[in-house]
Parts: sequence; structure tokens; C-alpha cells
Amino acid sequence: MLMNILITSQKAGMAGSTYSTTYLAKGLSERGHKVYLACPDNSLMQKMLKGSSVSHIPMNIRHKLDRKNIKQIANIVTEYNIDLIDGQSSKDRYTTILAKWWYRLPVKLVHTRRQLALSMGILGQSWFYEKGTDRVIAVSKGVKQSLVKIGISPEHIEVIYNGTPAEKYEAVAPEKVNLLKQQFDIKEGEFVIGCVARLKEQDQLLEALHLLDKPVKVIFVGIEPQEKYKNIIENYRLPHSIHFAGAVSNSEVLNYYPLFNVKVLPSTIEGLSQSLLEAMALKVPVVATDLGGNNELIEEGKNGFLFQHKNTRQLAEILQKLINSPQLGVQLGSFGQNTALNTFSIHNTVVKHEAMFERLLSN
Repeated sequence: MLMNILITSQKAGMAGSTYSTTYLAKGLSERGHKVYLACPDNSLMQKMLKGSSVSHIPMNIRHKLDRKNIKQIANIVTEYNIDLIDGQSSKDRYTTILAKWWYRLPVKLVHTRRQLALSMGILGQSWFYEKGTDRVIAVSKGVKQSLVKIGISPEHIEVIYNGTPAEKYEAVAPEKVNLLKQQFDIKEGEFVIGCVARLKEQDQLLEALHLLDKPVKVIFVGIEPQEKYKNIIENYRLPHSIHFAGAVSNSEVLNYYPLFNVKVLPSTIEGLSQSLLEAMALKVPVVATDLGGNNELIEEGKNGFLFQHKNTRQLAEILQKLINSPQLGVQLGSFGQNTALNTFSIHNTVVKHEAMFERLLSN
């Protein structure tokens, strides 16, 4: 069954959700469906669609009750004969539901949740989300559990994991990797810890360095230096080397992973992290907080390690183990690559979305 699908997202900047949403749109389009992706003009998401058969529709939502956007959604459904809408971010969760209700749109509506739901929101919000949609997609069991806690019925939620495209990693450029090694003055035998993420709980990694028995180099990709980190860094008992690379474009970020002996993700809100998948696909061992979808992606001691939130001693012990045993890192990297490129392939993600959409349209 070929479908006309509208995907909406206001989160179209430098974030894992941008990449996940774009991979999904492209994958569905490559399987013959007509896919329209409505997101802000001149956004990273729009730029990532270049060269694909996905049609971009400029969409800017001012607020959750934006009547202009609600009418725009209704017009898109009518003009392009849309069968199904997939709302990907907070504002369009409201406007897609209201558009369907107010204009009696003959479409199926799903919402995708990519991060843990941390609160109930306004009174009746969970009822609104459940009654207004035909299904909610959670990108991990952890996200599903968080949605159930705020009042959405488990039967209304379907888990479909994020995926990553294998061809993406062909973009790693050895000459750029070498330039980065020179830029960060990485020497033979030096242990390098990488953290690719927006501002999260990076202070936990910085605090864990106090407990290591050997100086290491840490490269934070995605954030600038923070005032709150200054005292932690200034009081190190060992001369660790800390670098902040700031925001790095999607086309360049993959060249950082070959610098790392391990990638650490200290985060409490992950649904299923694209940056963990990237590291694993490139054979970099991963260590992440035991929350959200991280423990569904990481098999303890097989393709990575998990640590308890705020337990910086446990994180330090894991890092020390990897420093002392380079072969362990090689083994983790090998299993991790298989996990990312096979178990969590974008093909699996797209096929499962397609099957669920078809079931909804058949009922």
C-alpha cells in the first residue's frame, strides 16, 4: 500500500531528533511513499533533504494554539490527499490534533515521542494526546514507560526504535580526522574521551576525572565552555586536558569519533540516542547513563557500559577499566558496530513504521 504521508516537526536544528526524523522521511520515500516534511524554512532538517525525493513544506508554528498553522495543516491534507500525519515535536502535537478535530480531516494521526516524558503538563494533556491520536510511537521502552506514567494507555503506544543508515558513515574523511588529531594535539597512546551532545549532564564526566590514575584528554562536541565547569577543571589533581569544540555540523561531526577511545553520554532524557548509534557504528566503545533507552541499546559489558545517574565513582571505574584494557575497548567496539548497523538499522525502523501505518489505514 503506497501512502501520502505528512511528517511535521518544529525541532529542525542541531539535535538527534532532527537526524532521526529526516532518516525516517527519506527511508519511507525510498520505499515508494509520497512523503512531505513540514518544518521551518532554511533549517538543518530542510538542508538534509537536499537530493532526496521528500518534499519540503515550510512550516513555522508560533504557539500550540496557532490557528494559522492549524488551517495550514488542513489545507496540506486536502491539497496533497494526505493519508496519515506523524507529528514529531511539542507544538505540532497540539496543532495536528486541533486541525483534525476542527476540520474533520479524514486522516490517521500518530505522534512520535523521542524523549522521556518528565511531567504531566497541563491538566488533561494526556487525555488530549490519547483521544486526539490513532497511535503514539515511542522510540524506546523507556519512553513508553514514561508516557504510561503520565496517563497514556500502554495499548495506545507502540515502540519503534530509532535507526541509523550504514551509508552515512562513508562520509568519514581520514584527512579531516588527521587534521583534528593535530588540532587537539593527540599523541600516540593518549587516552581520549569524547562526548558528543548538546548541554546535558556533562559535569558528571568532568567530576569522574578526579578519580582516574592517569591524565586523559576529553573533547566535548556540541557545547561551549560553561562557567559551572570552571571550578571542577581548575581543581583537578591530575593534568587532564579538556577541550570544547562547540557546535559542529552534521557533515563534520563523524570525523570526531575516530579520535575517541570511548564515547560517554551523561544524559537523563534520552529516548534512543543517535550519538550513541554513531559511536557504535564507528566501533567506538560507549558508556551512558542507565536511563531512558540507553539500557535497551547497550548490553552491559558486551557492546558498552552503563552507570547510575550521578554515580561518578562508578563512571570513573568504567573509564579506568577501559584505560587499563585497550583490548576490551576493541571487543566492545566490534559488538557495538554490529548492534548499530544490524539491530538498529534505519531499514528496520522504516519497515516497522510502514507496517504500523498500513495497519492503521486498513482499520
